Order: sequence, then structure tokens, then C-alpha cells
Amino acid sequence: MNEPLAQQLRPQCLEDVCGQQHLLAPGKVFRSTIESGKIPNMIFYGPSGVGKTTVASIIAKNSNMSLHKLNGTNASTSDIKSIIGEIGTFHATGGILLYLDEIQYLNKKQQQSLLECIEDGSVTLIASTTENPYFYIYNALLSRCVVFEFKSLSPEDIQHGLKKAVDRLNQQPNQHFSIDADALEYLSHACGGDMRKALGSLEFAVTACLATGNNGINLEMIQQVSQHTAMRYDREGDDHYDILSAFQKSMRGSDPDAALHYLARLLEAGDLISACRRLLVCACEDVGLAWPQIIPIVKAAVDSAQMLGLPEARIPLADAVVLVATSPKSNSAYIGINKAMADLQKGKSGPIPRQLQNKHFDGEDAQKKGQFYQYPHDAPNHWLAQQYLPDALLGVQYYQYGQNKAEQAAAMYWQKIKTSSQ
Repeated sequence: MNEPLAQQLRPQCLEDVCGQQHLLAPGKVFRSTIESGKIPNMIFYGPSGVGKTTVASIIAKNSNMSLHKLNGTNASTSDIKSIIGEIGTFHATGGILLYLDEIQYLNKKQQQSLLECIEDGSVTLIASTTENPYFYIYNALLSRCVVFEFKSLSPEDIQHGLKKAVDRLNQQPNQHFSIDADALEYLSHACGGDMRKALGSLEFAVTACLATGNNGINLEMIQQVSQHTAMRYDREGDDHYDILSAFQKSMRGSDPDAALHYLARLLEAGDLISACRRLLVCACEDVGLAWPQIIPIVKAAVDSAQMLGLPEARIPLADAVVLVATSPKSNSAYIGINKAMADLQKGKSGPIPRQLQNKHFDGEDAQKKGQFYQYPHDAPNHWLAQQYLPDALLGVQYYQYGQNKAEQAAAMYWQKIKTSSQ
């Protein structure tokens, strides 16, 4: 069996784990608890390749419990029942430790089957997931576990791990490899915080060295095995929504550099549709009435991008992103429509005033017959006082002028018109 390099070089103790010092540094609650030998039920949450499985394996190795491993992608209810069936047997005298990888793929019934044995302590659960556990894991199971977040590794963490990997490879008979500093720097950034990905690229380079008799790994070799950035992106997972959120918040926060960065991440992943959609939303929601002309401008840029396709689509989208980020901001209309919809959902409505209805005959029970609509264009300045809201909402104000040049100009105009018409 050809064991992957990442598996061969998996750390065997907590001191050798790269990164995650917010959990593993001496004196941290997580590490102190693990070293005490009393293992609680835990859920490890974080992206792939950051040490979740490694830490769980180290914990299991140092415990006296019977270790069982399952993967949520292929585990069945019978697999879980088989493990539970060992409770109290000779094989599980020290207790059972179940490491359940990718727990988010278990359905509700499968997760529920673990509740009783976790509750009474006959099984200790360590589960890992790349998705937000508060969305994907059954609440009753979640309440019995402590969630620990594992974070993406920094380039420094990756460099440290790669150096240790090369050192361990050189301890093998008849092997001596070196990796140039620029190659190490490039790979530590290109792997997107994923140690497994970095080791996979290193393994390719090492295999090439063995095949050619060359012991030196240079930048060109590393670039050939990691040509495309290993940026984390899943169109249905947390990373997708995190990038979209950061993209819009950067435009809303008037930071064009950050906005361009997140646009680049979306386009690098080929997600043109999400980039266009969020850009249009931001133009309407966050710039809005501070400069309403931006809406057709951004729409034209989006249409151009979709006509051009990638990679050229990046150009009109970049123009639009910088324009949105550097424009004055107002969410007054956004707030207004949200308030109006909230009132409707609470049942605050009422009949449309008679003068606004489409012309038709009044019923016999109408106390005042006739529409009596007043045509604003017949009045000076094309405005006159008239009831437009239903009776139940008289006096309600959904829209308030924003503190920007465009809306304040409109506010002054209407104040003047309405005052002169009184």
C-alpha cells in the first residue's frame, strides 16, 4: 500500500502539531483537559488539513479507551450499533472512544442513536466537521459536546511543518532532500492554510526527485505541482458564504482593496454569478439613494461581465466594485422597505383609500359615493396634500432622508414645496 506522505508524517504528540496554539499552547484549557486524561465529548470544527484528525488521533492514542473510527460519508446505523454493542464487554474495559469524522453527513436518526451512550458516559465522542456544527448537527447531540474551532494554518505554520517533513524524510536510509527557501515560501502561501495540501505538493516534488536522481526541490518544481491556488471554496459551504459576506461588507465599508481581494477569490473559483449578484445587491442596498445613478451603471457592468465571460469579466466587475466601494453610502430605502414589510407581516394593513382605488361604482352601503381623487399635476409644483396610506397606518413613516448630499437636497426641495402649499 502506497501510504500518502501526509499520513506517514502525521504528528504523534501535541508538541509536533503545527498551529492551533489557541488550543494547544501550554496552559490552555483544551490542552490541560486533554493531559488530565479525562476526555470529554468534543466536536472539532474547522477547514480541512488543519489538524483535526491529527489531534483526535493523538488524544485517542494517549487514552486507555478502545478506539473506533467512523466516517460520516459512509457510516451506517448498523456501524454505530455495532460499536454501542461493545459497551461493557472485555474489549471495552477502559471505555469506548468513538472518533467520528465528517459528522455532518450523518442524518438525524443516526446522530440520535448516540445520545444515550454519550449521556451516560459509556461512549466518549470526538467528532469533526468542516461545516458549522450549529447548522448541521442535531441540537440534542450538540448540547452534550464542547465545540472547539480549528483555524486555517498561517504560512509560518505551514513552513514550520514542511521543514519538519523534509527533516523526517532525510532520516530515511539513502535519502537526502533539500528545498530552496523561495520554493518553501511559495508553497506555504499557495496551499491556502491546508497542511495536507502542502504535503501533497511536496510529495509530488519528492517523487520527481527520486525519479530523476535530483535531491534539490526548487521553485519551478513547486510551481508546477501547485499551479492553481488552493484557496478554500465550497459553493454550498461556509467558505462560500464567508467570502460573499466579506465581499459585500468590504464594499459597504468603503474599502476598495479588500473588496477587490474578495472579488478575486470569487472569480478565481469561477463563481461569476455570485459576484454579479452580490455586486448588484450592494449597489442598491448600500449606496442606494446617496447616488441612485450607480444602479444602472453597475447593472451595465454586470451585463458586460456576463457577456464577456471569464477571464475578461474581471475588468468591468473590478470597475464596478471600486465604484461601489468609493461611493457615498445610504441604506435609507433598504431600512424603509424592511419596516414596511415588517408591518405587513404583523397584519398592519387595511383597505386602500377610496381616492386611490381604480375607478368603479360604490356599493349601496357607501356613505360617501365617488372617488374624489385629486390629480397632483393639476396643483402648483405638482403636489397637494392627500391621504395615501390606509387609515390603519396614518402617520407611519418608513422612509427617512439619509445624511448625504443627494437625499438632503431632496429633503430641502420637498420641505420647501410642502411649506409653500400650506
